[in-house]
Amino acid sequence: MRILAADVIVTSPSRNFVTLKITTDEGLTGLGDATLNGRELAVASYLTEHVTQLLIGRDPHRIEDTWQFLYRSAYWRRGPVTMAAIAAVDMALWDIKGKAAGMPVYQLLGGASRTALRTYGHASGRDLPELFDSIRQHLEEGYKSIRVQTSVPGITSLYGVAAQAQATGERYDFEPAGRGAQPTEEDWDSRAYLRHIPTVFEAVRNEFGPELPLLHDGHHRMTPIQAAKLGKSLEPYDLFWLEDVTPAENQDAFRLIRQHTTTPLAVGEIFNTVFDFQALIRDQLIDYVRAASTHFGGISPLKKVMDYAAQYQIKSGFHGPTDVSPVGLAAQAHVGLAIHNFGIQEYMEHSARTNTVFEQSMTFADGYLHPGDAPGLGVELNEEAAASFPYQQAYLPYNRLSDGTVHDW
Repeated sequence: MRILAADVIVTSPSRNFVTLKITTDEGLTGLGDATLNGRELAVASYLTEHVTQLLIGRDPHRIEDTWQFLYRSAYWRRGPVTMAAIAAVDMALWDIKGKAAGMPVYQLLGGASRTALRTYGHASGRDLPELFDSIRQHLEEGYKSIRVQTSVPGITSLYGVAAQAQATGERYDFEPAGRGAQPTEEDWDSRAYLRHIPTVFEAVRNEFGPELPLLHDGHHRMTPIQAAKLGKSLEPYDLFWLEDVTPAENQDAFRLIRQHTTTPLAVGEIFNTVFDFQALIRDQLIDYVRAASTHFGGISPLKKVMDYAAQYQIKSGFHGPTDVSPVGLAAQAHVGLAIHNFGIQEYMEHSARTNTVFEQSMTFADGYLHPGDAPGLGVELNEEAAASFPYQQAYLPYNRLSDGTVHDW
């Protein structure tokens, strides 16, 4: 079998997605997710101009060899654009291998280690009553674990609050990237945030009791000592994890945080290679790996980093909002089903329009996700539907402090 064609499809059913479709001379096709929110066309161009022609004539079964070829032959390694492009190729080849074998990908990774994947949902509110209603809604939908995000007095617009208006005037919902020619500017106040968040979790625990697993995303906005303070202040509320508390380019920052709090830490959704996790895993500075198959080079390196993490009893918590397409979500669901050290899977249901473009065998029931038993990844692309939703320019917002300084969003 040889690769006959490799095509890049950009579509925007509710948000922008970049998908690679590889076709073999035996008629098998494979899909890979190359979506990079706010920089989608950079990856589409990287694939179209520099990668797809290199795939023609190659043996699609040689997944590891192709991965190493694309990574090493470029010389300029790593980075989100390069790794998203490689991820798309890797996923598509695993998809083809599964179809050729007549098996779902998780069977090729060693078989299932569990019956399904425990997930967490995203509850949020502009005030406590709205937040409580959102938590109840997610519990009714079957979620057994809940991420809690809330507005903060004194901050106009805040990431993660679905009903809060963006600077554009639109609701955040599950897509913070605003359509338009310029990114929207939002405000930030660390002291106001650090004062408010512990009071929110106290109220949630009083309302919903001690058993419900609660998560929170700091979204890289704090300094290490601020993150340590937050982790310590949230200890009475027994969080499942505290996510992305500080920019993790400085891995030693987590050493300082660990000295001050026992709140479990999750990080890595913007990481691109195992090197970003190296010290964090080796020195046991985190508890959950947040890598996404789409931004991390695909299924192959995701499985490898989790094998490394298993030596230190560190579990998975793969990134899974709707900027990971159904293809990318399926890819990491297969990994999660196979590995022993699975922790939890972030899950946000894609829009009806997105699910029209990406036809899936994946199922969600009673708070658990399963990729399905269709051969390969279990996702097929409706190209006619995809063509009906053209790309739209979109940018993620950015923050400024009250004195005008640009700050992490």
